[in-house]
Amino acid sequence: MRLPFTKMQGLGNDFVVLDAMRAPIELSAEQIRRLADRRFGVGCDQVLMALPADRADADFGYRIFNADGGEVEHCGNGVRCLGRFLVERGYTDAGSLTVSTLSGLTHISLRDDGQVTVDMGPPRLEPAEIPLSAPERRNEYALTVDGESVPFAAVSMGNPHAVIRVADVDSAPVTTLGPRLQQHPAFPRQANVGFMQVVDRGHVRLRVFERGVGETLACGTGACAAVVAGRLAHGLDAHVRVAVLGGELSISWAGEGQPVWMTGPAETVFTGEIDL
Repeated sequence: MRLPFTKMQGLGNDFVVLDAMRAPIELSAEQIRRLADRRFGVGCDQVLMALPADRADADFGYRIFNADGGEVEHCGNGVRCLGRFLVERGYTDAGSLTVSTLSGLTHISLRDDGQVTVDMGPPRLEPAEIPLSAPERRNEYALTVDGESVPFAAVSMGNPHAVIRVADVDSAPVTTLGPRLQQHPAFPRQANVGFMQVVDRGHVRLRVFERGVGETLACGTGACAAVVAGRLAHGLDAHVRVAVLGGELSISWAGEGQPVWMTGPAETVFTGEIDL
């Protein structure tokens, strides 16, 4: 099976994008893992599959698979790359698109300067919607990990996030505490774990340990979740620059009930074929 692909990236969060617009593509979890493998495959954090719309209010659809082969609900950097892919492949010349994911509809605007702005929708903050096992909504929760209480905020941006405020992201226990909190039984679908350093009201630094991937150079939904958590608990401004390992995202959130807006780059790296 020879499979054409496009390699794309958004701030170093990289993707293998598959074109299933004209014919369906069925891949096993093992084949997804092969594609994502950086030594024996193409190499990526997530595999994205562009699809025809599956509902009347969407222009296109897409599916997202983590490097471990598991399908997930949403990907902020991925949806920017998807928008760029659909334009570059000639499926649309519209500046604005609506795509459907497992988490619902996402609206994309492609700008003339190469940046892509995405309406990520309102954050979900009730524990049952995240999902998180907790009796009531709070701006900050705490769970015991390895005998110590870990305070964190919890937000869903279509996928679950735990956000921990730290004094310095460079020394944060991303690769040790990240997977432990991610797999805590209180998160029935696990969680992406973000470590956020507040530089000032309009600027934060962030590292994210993602489900099924590990630490990535950027996480779009993680940046959105961090700004929501920071607005609710730490007095962040409505417009925040989020510095991740791969660059910088611009995140805006007006407050409760309003959508989170994310702006950042999306670029094609190369195209090719792989024999699966």
